[in-house]
Amino acid sequence: MTRTIILHYHLFKNAGTSLDLILQRNFGTRWVTAEFAGEGAANTAQVADWITANPEAVAFSSHTAQGPIPQIDGVRIISVLFLRDPIARIRSAYAFEREQKVETWGAVLAASTDFAGYVSARLARPGDRQCRNFQTYRLAMLVPALPDMRPEPELARAFRGLATLSCVGLVDEFDRSVARLARMVQADFSAFHWAPVRANSSAPKANAAADQSPAAVIQALQVANRDDQALLDHARTLYGAQPDVGVPVAQSEGPA
Repeated sequence: MTRTIILHYHLFKNAGTSLDLILQRNFGTRWVTAEFAGEGAANTAQVADWITANPEAVAFSSHTAQGPIPQIDGVRIISVLFLRDPIARIRSAYAFEREQKVETWGAVLAASTDFAGYVSARLARPGDRQCRNFQTYRLAMLVPALPDMRPEPELARAFRGLATLSCVGLVDEFDRSVARLARMVQADFSAFHWAPVRANSSAPKANAAADQSPAAVIQALQVANRDDQALLDHARTLYGAQPDVGVPVAQSEGPA
């Protein structure tokens, strides 16, 4: 008998907390979350072991699951990931980190400088992808380069990574995206239902601080996130205009 599970690749500030809340409301303790060490390295085997070690779980969510989607005998994986306008995502990340009461590098930076300073520091930091094609980087990891092949541009791998996912959501079309996911899930979980949610949004004051950005900062971000924008435009072409037949779409302001 084939087991069906949902694997949510929870990208930071891409409405993942809102989706997790929907999954948790539907599956209760059968929704589980975990994080993995080794940022920047594929951890597919660890993710597969996690799924296998939790046979009663249905929905799995992780910020740090990286690498190709696991292939597990007897398990059908519905993989889901949300994309967002890259500059809106970075604004939201800054606002969120600015409000955090933790001592991480990003939170300390956000609390001690304005949005322009935050962006400048992160763009200058070697290996920091938070403000530089973050979504492209994560999607490309779904299709790692093979050692015996000519190097492939990261964006090309990200496009291929996008195609490996079962469901690609758009943050600014959250309701329609969840409706599309629901159609996939209801074949195995007929009681699956959802309603609009808004979770983990940043405080208005912090958002306002991120919104007051010099034109030069926005221009720098546009240059640094051209691949993310191309990826989003491609996803909009593929998924943004699909009709939502079969699942009523509830109206909301959408998640932050």
